[in-house]
Amino acid sequence: MSDNQNDNQQADSQMRECSQVDLDKRNFLIATSAVGALGCAAVAVPFVKSMTPSERAKAAGAPVEVDISKIEPGTMLTAEWRGQPVWIINRTDEMTAELAKHDDQLSDPASDVTSQQPEYCKNESRSLKPNLAVVVGICTHLGCSPSEKLQRGGDMGEGWTGGFFCPCHGSKFDLAGRVFKGSPAPINLVVPPHKYLSENLLLIGVDTEEKA
Repeated sequence: MSDNQNDNQQADSQMRECSQVDLDKRNFLIATSAVGALGCAAVAVPFVKSMTPSERAKAAGAPVEVDISKIEPGTMLTAEWRGQPVWIINRTDEMTAELAKHDDQLSDPASDVTSQQPEYCKNESRSLKPNLAVVVGICTHLGCSPSEKLQRGGDMGEGWTGGFFCPCHGSKFDLAGRVFKGSPAPINLVVPPHKYLSENLLLIGVDTEEKA
């Protein structure tokens, strides 16, 4: 075999090797790009998810919307705000009328302890709407959750006109969340900041501009 033939064979071999190297590089770059794109997507998903309200944000006090359209008169619904139960009570006309009849039995009938309700709820019903009470369902004694005793009498006795009873230590509250004298609880239940977005939609956690 001549020197020219050997040179040609070596040149062909080198060209094939270079082509294979280029192909390998190309495949490597394609694979790397694909992995990079998947990595970006994986990073993007948690980032987008983090922009939605988290449970931690809700617990920190994010406002909560509540549909109140299905609360029958004389019953209540429990929502959650800041990790606490919030009661929405649909008081009947009879229940509302009873609120003015037992002031002498209450520790703070006029809601003078201003920390327990917004200014716009410092009224006889402690509410924006006379028939709808919105109160945090946690006893102001030691943080227990009272039981609902909305109806007259029953196991609460003949003189009971409706409200809440804390079985832990015996505190009693009326249907506006006002504490009865002689209860271990020193102050009324808390009325959280709230407003009505519509006739049937309540927003807990945001103050209204309405006056009491």
